[in-house]
Amino acid sequence: MTSSDTATLLEDAADRIADISRADLQIILRRAALRLRNAGAISMDDDVEEALRDLAGEFGMTRNDTIRSIVREWMETNTYLPVHHVDEDSDVDGTA
Repeated sequence: MTSSDTATLLEDAADRIADISRADLQIILRRAALRLRNAGAISMDDDVEEALRDLAGEFGMTRNDTIRSIVREWMETNTYLPVHHVDEDSDVDGTA
């Protein structure tokens, strides 16, 4: 559900507040609270969101950290940012 859908539901509920059930109002308000809690996040299409969730799970990272990592890597690959070099004294995870 997009933020515009949530806003439309909230506006509709406000217009018919006397007619809306308590359960429906709770659902709408919880969705709005979730949107507000994640307001700093970038909204993606459903298929991209699913891929991000899967990838974040594989990496053991949050969704936002995964997006930051993807964007940084893309920017380094396309020379918008300098590449981070690892010297001999740096600690690394894994093997080459």
